[in-house]
Amino acid sequence: MADKGRLDSGDTRQVDDAVLFGVNDKSPAHLTVLFGLQQALMCIGGSLSLPYILTALLCPVDEQNVRAHLLSISMFMCGLATVLQCFLGVRLPIIQGGSHTFVAPIVVMMSLERFRCPDNAEGLDEQSGNNTVIDWTVRMREIQGNLILASLTQVLVGSLGIIGTILRFVGPLTIAPTVSLIGLSLSHVVAMFCETHWGISMLTLFFLLLFSVFINKVEIPIPSFSLKRKCHMKKIPVFQLFPVVFSVAIVWIFSHVLTVTDVFPNNSTIIEYKARTDSKMEIMTKAPWFTIPTPFQFGIPTISAAGYMGMLAATISSIIESVGDYFAAARLSGAPLPPAHAINRGIAFEGVSSIISGLVGAGHATTSYSGNIGIIGITKVASRTVFITAGVILMVCGVIGKLGAALAIIPEPIIGGTLLLGLGMVASIGISVLQFCDMSSTRNITILGVSFLMGLMIPEWLSENSDRVKTGSDELDQVIRVLFGTASFAGGFIGFLLDNIVPGSKHERGIDRWVRLSDNGESEPEVDGVYDLPFVTKYIRRVRLCQLCPVSPTFVKYRKSYLKILAPQEDRDTKSDRENCKRSLVELNSDV
Repeated sequence: MADKGRLDSGDTRQVDDAVLFGVNDKSPAHLTVLFGLQQALMCIGGSLSLPYILTALLCPVDEQNVRAHLLSISMFMCGLATVLQCFLGVRLPIIQGGSHTFVAPIVVMMSLERFRCPDNAEGLDEQSGNNTVIDWTVRMREIQGNLILASLTQVLVGSLGIIGTILRFVGPLTIAPTVSLIGLSLSHVVAMFCETHWGISMLTLFFLLLFSVFINKVEIPIPSFSLKRKCHMKKIPVFQLFPVVFSVAIVWIFSHVLTVTDVFPNNSTIIEYKARTDSKMEIMTKAPWFTIPTPFQFGIPTISAAGYMGMLAATISSIIESVGDYFAAARLSGAPLPPAHAINRGIAFEGVSSIISGLVGAGHATTSYSGNIGIIGITKVASRTVFITAGVILMVCGVIGKLGAALAIIPEPIIGGTLLLGLGMVASIGISVLQFCDMSSTRNITILGVSFLMGLMIPEWLSENSDRVKTGSDELDQVIRVLFGTASFAGGFIGFLLDNIVPGSKHERGIDRWVRLSDNGESEPEVDGVYDLPFVTKYIRRVRLCQLCPVSPTFVKYRKSYLKILAPQEDRDTKSDRENCKRSLVELNSDV
């Protein structure tokens, strides 16, 4: 359980593994806003990079205005997807953001002859012989249509419980490489941010470690007020609660000083230029004051078979990553392992959010952000309310363009420093899952080693030799490149395959303890409170048929639910016999 009561009473002594605010806890309103802002800051880097990539692929004439418009839409969708996921989806503390997995199929689509950017600088259609400016919205509509179609498939996968069924064969040797490789495979992304100025990145990391590890137990007296105690001083571990806010603020101010004194180069062709606090000021000037994302604002979406197959492959890869993130979020937040119905619902609502993203023209799907999950282990704040607040902040930043631009101008090396620690936490959480299996077993060590090495090797080889994949079908080639080009899918798939075909006992594989934890997630009342749907669960429990619905909080394994539904009269008869027996005992005692 969370230590919320101890924090409110001023006693903040705790064990290292406890969270200050659990999933169902609600922090004070003023702290909730600050916690939400901290999580919003963490996802800015990923949300900012996608509009830049998409704008380059769409080739608009007015590139800066289009980029600013897409940035506002992207931030709004990140916020909306987060609110839907936390409130109705898996209901774990998870931030949703733009998925970079979909960049690969988009690049392939835009490389087709009819979507290829013109060579001439003015963007004129030379092949057709006329001087009509090529409309970038034609390319955007193709991305939208295939994204919507692939996301509909994701909704079906979640709603039909396909992922929940597969999870019956998933153990620690599948979860460990899947989760760990999410963090490890993004090392090149972290390096891309850090290389702009390693000194600033390491300084950010230094303050993060200082606040979250070395002085996290230091309590600072803060003026407070309550109806019971009136005005009083409360000691709060502020460094542990707000390590990201403090670190970003300190290093940002320091970078501003170095910018004003021209210590950082003012030549934009030098990579260290991105460490300047004014290197992204064009975002602030070009961002509109207000942007209301509306469906079909770029026209009616179009679809194609090749585009759909590419997007479908990216969707499958995104699903695997998200399932790994769900388990990581549950372990870091002190919640039980997510039951099948919660995972099914989470996947379905990711699909719903991606459909909305396609309708409004964000140009990308949404998925869970691993870096934000890692921050839970540092701050010990896992409140669902905090993450919903972060989603609302992102939505407001998307609608009020200038406000979103203010968050987007954080220098890249500062973002790199925060991602370094957050993704490192995700990688270590995946490794910690191995405590459930016997790591003295040669079988398990072999499977784990092969899974990790292949998970890192295959995507790297494919990135350099993508043209070597030739099956005779362009669509199948694209699916293979996207799926096995994702480290978490490649490593998790190999771990899943080997763990289920190599002989080994359930205890050796860790399946018995893993299944016991999962079963607890479906049976204990306090566990159901974490994954229950708000307001309607008590009504759903009254309808027996809901036990067959894979996204229902009352969903159980099909075999169990069929038995319960097909024999309801037997249950009532048994209950009646028990009541009659009790009544007879009472009468016997009264006679005596």
